Amino acid sequence: MTAKTSRICYTKPSITELEVEYATDAAANGWGDRCYDYIVRFENGFRQHLGVAHAIATSSCTGAMHMGLAAIGIGHGDEVILADTNWIATAAPVVHLGATPVFVDILPDSWCIDPEDVERHITPKTKAIVATHIYGNLCDMDRLLDIGRRHGIPVIEDAAEAIGSVWRGRRAGSMGTFGTFSFHGTKTLTTGEGGMFVTSDAALFEKVLTSSNHGRARSQKKQFWPDDVGFKYKMSNIQAALGCGQLERIDGLIARKREILASYADRFKAYQSISLNPEAPGTENGAWMPTAVFDRDIGITREMLQQAFSAANIDARVFFHPLTSLPMFPEKRGNRHAWDIPERAINLPSYHDMTEVEIGRVTDVIIGLLDSCSVGETPLVKSA
Repeated sequence: MTAKTSRICYTKPSITELEVEYATDAAANGWGDRCYDYIVRFENGFRQHLGVAHAIATSSCTGAMHMGLAAIGIGHGDEVILADTNWIATAAPVVHLGATPVFVDILPDSWCIDPEDVERHITPKTKAIVATHIYGNLCDMDRLLDIGRRHGIPVIEDAAEAIGSVWRGRRAGSMGTFGTFSFHGTKTLTTGEGGMFVTSDAALFEKVLTSSNHGRARSQKKQFWPDDVGFKYKMSNIQAALGCGQLERIDGLIARKREILASYADRFKAYQSISLNPEAPGTENGAWMPTAVFDRDIGITREMLQQAFSAANIDARVFFHPLTSLPMFPEKRGNRHAWDIPERAINLPSYHDMTEVEIGRVTDVIIGLLDSCSVGETPLVKSA
């Protein structure tokens, strides 16, 4: 198969001999008294990278969210506000705890939760606001944290997709009551599966730490004595060993993601009808998933994009469907941006060792579609 026709994946991990060495050591020696060595090392390294006081490695970001929400008391009759543009994993723990997810609209530029719509939906039942930093884009944390302070409601950061994103000097996930991260195989930093719960609230940390180990408090002197019914969302030592290797390379992994987004932006800079992941002044976008959103009036649809990429042997993901379009939730078409944007958007390939030739193949597909949609004298390209 030639380079021209070889398949371009939308993402894959960057694994080197360093990660293999650590994982091999964990598999060979990480038992008995050493069964937590890499986990502790990974947690300490990650909290230092993020600038928070505490971190707990988990089996998934979903598990981290579940434990965090349970620890702040989310339960039956409560409401949790979150963006309609989300993966189901953000809403699932809310439902599992017996609370009601309240879906609000997103901003048309950042594709993240709309703070004004958040405030409109606050009721006496509102017990948390979840800020999801979608595709590496950043929520307006200043406005959300202000809303949380004024109403006495904790703001939670779903930073599953935002490793490397920075809001005015503070890393995504470090600003809310707690933050959660994903290390799924598609993410900038990966352990295959896995996640992290982070917080600078010491009391909350102790509560989640206890619940993460079947309710066994670390202060309890009795062996195998749980003080409560907890969870089992622990990361394995071998996964954490992979994470330790990745963490030593984190600056380079983030930088490469940002380079790929910048390359796409440079190739599309002449086209007025495409919007890519934004980077507001004073922020840094971790660029986990470069995403192209097309102006509605040019007529390019999600289905057209899928068909064109498939024909070019390129794997591209659709923009998240609004959660209120799924059968398990009441429909809410009033969230107009969350319903509209996915119909004219696509996630672009962005694995770390992607070449400029491969980026060119991706952009050629889009430029070809744009050119085919040019009508009469209406230009899709800026004047030189």
